[in-house]
Amino acid sequence: MSLIVQKYGGTSVANTERIKNVAVRVAEYRRKGDQVVVVVSAMSGVTDGLIKLAKDIMPLPSEREMDMLLATGEQTTIALTAMALHAMGVAAISLTGAQAGIVTDGVHTKAKIQNITPKQIHEHLNAGRVVIVAGFQGETPEGQITTLGRGGSDLTAIALAAAVKADLCQIYTDVDGVYTADPRIVSGAIKLEEIAYDEMLELASLGAKVMQSRSVEFAKKFGVIFEVRSSLNNNAGTIVKEETKNMEDVVIRGVSLDKNQAKITLVRVPDQPGVAARIFKALADATINVDMIVQNISHSAVSPATDLSFTVDKADLLKAQKVIEGLKTEVAYQSVIADEKIGKLSIVGVGMRSHSGVAAKMFEALSQVGVNIEMISTSEIKISVVVSLARAEEP
Repeated sequence: MSLIVQKYGGTSVANTERIKNVAVRVAEYRRKGDQVVVVVSAMSGVTDGLIKLAKDIMPLPSEREMDMLLATGEQTTIALTAMALHAMGVAAISLTGAQAGIVTDGVHTKAKIQNITPKQIHEHLNAGRVVIVAGFQGETPEGQITTLGRGGSDLTAIALAAAVKADLCQIYTDVDGVYTADPRIVSGAIKLEEIAYDEMLELASLGAKVMQSRSVEFAKKFGVIFEVRSSLNNNAGTIVKEETKNMEDVVIRGVSLDKNQAKITLVRVPDQPGVAARIFKALADATINVDMIVQNISHSAVSPATDLSFTVDKADLLKAQKVIEGLKTEVAYQSVIADEKIGKLSIVGVGMRSHSGVAAKMFEALSQVGVNIEMISTSEIKISVVVSLARAEEP
């Protein structure tokens, strides 16, 4: 008998037929004698629909109320999944994040898990029930409902697998595993049998839609080996684990494209010590994650000024602009330019550590098709460039 944590994303539970298919898969494991904890996302499109409803009311809704609203998406799915198992004669119970013992900090819409007390989960498992947990959500010690940010159901599953000491963690999605590129864009993309945590973390943070980056960080920290596989077939998936020596033989593990980025440029920022610190501290205080940063050289020696560009998630663009506007008097920049029509194109591979010339080849390939590079960011296992969104998906 094994203890298994399975996570099903929005497309895997997109409608009642797919929820029934999930129930069939879960029931097969249960009938083999395994204990099963199921983590589910909101049904495909539901979260976006709820966000639209909120923004029809006001452009920047209260983050506390957004958590109250968005948490209902997963709660719909857990109840329907439990009903589907009941209809098959399988004992099951649905639990919200709070009922499952998931305790978070108080940062609404982007909460971090502080601890998990899975006592109630174990009680239900020992009673022979399948436990279905709402992903993406938790509760503060004061009893406030919080959500973990987009893709937070992945984090819920990985964290629960660590907390309950699961024998196996499976992340079910609508693709067979992790590919060298998005197979919906690149027809020749190849499925990977295995991938290192660091490579998966970079791909996830750079726009690959298979996993959420924080969940991969958590898996690496607690040594949770997991498999990414499809809920629509029985094909073997991709194992995500600690790096092994032979992984360095492959220079580029994958290519990703993040279309959910926006670029903000502050024109003629005073080139003085502490100015950048004030700008980015204000953004950090507003819980806005900044990704790529580029600062140009000073424009003049008389009154030194520079242009400062950085990228944020598109969802945070309005919030970031509001923060920047509030710094106008303090920072005395000339103007602000916002651009949502960008894409972040990245290549990733642990083999880059031991192979030279990778960046040159990437830049040459973009040059040959006339794609202009707006920003560049590198680490020892990744190279990212910002390009026009209109060109980003070209073969």
